[in-house]
Amino acid sequence: MQDYIEERVLQTAGYIIDKRATVRQAATRFSVCKSTVHKDVTQRLERIRPDLAAQVYEILQINKAERHLRGGAATHRKYRGMDA
Repeated sequence: MQDYIEERVLQTAGYIIDKRATVRQAATRFSVCKSTVHKDVTQRLERIRPDLAAQVYEILQINKAERHLRGGAATHRKYRGMDA
């Protein structure tokens, strides 16, 4: 693995752990696509730092469990104040 990829993987993992960020937020922060972030933190990180991979995995599972709530809240904000 090239050095710049390894560095990106570690930075992304650190960001997700520190901010409890979603894959989408990390992708925006590092200017890469969601697929790249997901591959970085699920496959590449496991090879580089398994201990960090476990921490990131826990956060991703929490985000996955909460995503339906975030979607509902976003829809609520979108339609708040509109006449039905």
